[in-house]
Parts: sequence; structure tokens; C-alpha cells
Amino acid sequence: MGFKQTYTWHVGRQDAEVSVSMQNAQMEDESVFRALADPSRRRLLDLLFERDGRTLTELESELPMTRFGVMKHLRVLQEAGLIATRKVGRERLHYLNPIPIQLISNRWINKYAAARASALADLKTALEGGSGMTTDSKPRLVYQIIIKAPQERVWAAITTSEFTSRYYYGSALKTDLTVGSPFTYHMPNGSPIVEGQVVASEPPNRLVHTYHSLWPPMNEDTPTRVTWELESMPEGVTKVTVVHEDFQGETATYNGLQGGGWTWILSNMKTLLETGEPMPQGY
Repeated sequence: MGFKQTYTWHVGRQDAEVSVSMQNAQMEDESVFRALADPSRRRLLDLLFERDGRTLTELESELPMTRFGVMKHLRVLQEAGLIATRKVGRERLHYLNPIPIQLISNRWINKYAAARASALADLKTALEGGSGMTTDSKPRLVYQIIIKAPQERVWAAITTSEFTSRYYYGSALKTDLTVGSPFTYHMPNGSPIVEGQVVASEPPNRLVHTYHSLWPPMNEDTPTRVTWELESMPEGVTKVTVVHEDFQGETATYNGLQGGGWTWILSNMKTLLETGEPMPQGY
């Protein structure tokens, strides 16, 4: 009898968690749809798709409205998670953040039209693009995602193999997180696919490591640098910002990751933490 009661409570709690997760997803979808409904905001996203890392002054010059009007539209886009900002020197740069659109694609397109995936290839490319050259001509990838999970759990998802093997293309992370130690992802057969080194580790707030893919042709590129920043928000929510930089131009690594690599990884991590299951392979 005791076992039955415990089991029933556990299932009920899981059902409640799934229900809350679905409600949160619907609210996030609504904010994205509202942000995309305005043609001026879509124009701003188009501009960032053409060239990422633009200043407010650059974006203002492309729209027939006041600086204040552009700022209001950018604020709506940022609240919907469709853009991320990064301060570089004295300027604040704006980046297209494709993750919310990827999540909507997974929910509203892949679910209903998986059999016609080939016909959606061009749409997928358009949705997953979104990182380009900054004003100083140095490529940089910037992504932000909001996850309904405590900061410590998100940190564990980023830094432990038990989590990464479920959302990071099946690869297990091996590191002890000490500065100067290896930071490598390994396939299930044990072969490494990404190698790097820990540059900074400040649990559970910030992690910096180098990144060198061992897959051709990316293995010919020089190592780059990845920064993870975690910020705790009210009600058990965590904001994650990923900055991938130090590319020597639009290299194979840059093109491979901006074409969907980071979008998939972060979307999959969010789905795993919020639902308990990763996204189906092939999306």
C-alpha cells in the first residue's frame, strides 16, 4: 500500500510538471508570435540575419523611425528571446538569436510535416541562420536561452557527461573543471570529437573553454573560445548566454556551428531539462 501511494504521488507530480512545462512553452510561443507580427521587428531580424553584431545606430539608419521607436522594437524582440545583446567596448551589439524560432519549428513544423522534411530544407536554413560579422569584422556567435530549471541544475547539464550524452549529439563531456585541464567531448565509442581546455571556471555562474572540432574539415581550423554565462532569475528560471568567438574569419567551424549546431544543442538542452526527454533525433 505504501509503495502504491508513493508511486501515485510520483506520477501525479510528473503530470503536474509536464503540464506546467507545456503552459510555459505556450507562453513563450505567444511572445515570439507577437514579436514577429510587426513588420518593423521582422525587418530588424532580417538586418541582423544579413549581418550580425550591429549597433543601435546602424539599425536605426535602416528604418524610417526615431531612435526611440527602434529601441522599443528591440526591447520587444529581446523580451521574446529573438535577439541577444553584448557590450563590446563602448558599444552594445545586437545579435539574432534563432533558438526560439527553432523551438517553434520543432513544435509546429516538424511535428506535422516530418515526411516533407526535404521540402523544408530552405526554410530550415533560413530559420537557423543568424550569426555574422561584428562591427570589427571578427565573427562571433551569441545565443541566449531561458530555461525553466534552477541554475545549479543547468550548470550540471553543461558540465557533466550524464547530461551531455543526452542532448549534445550523444557525446559525453570529460573534464574536472580546473583551469588548464582538458575539456573534451567523446562519442559513445570513446573517440573524441571536440577537444579543448578550461580557461575559467566559476560554478555555477561562468565557464570558459577553448574549442577545437576534430571532424574534417573543421579540424583544420585553429582553436576558438566558448563562454557560458548563467544568470538565476525568479521562480527557478535560468538565463543562459553562450558566446563563441576567436574565429579566424568565416571558417568551416564558424559556418558549421552558425548553421544550426549551437541552435540544436541549446534547444535540446532546454527541452531535456524542462520535460525530462531530449528532442527526437533528426530535427
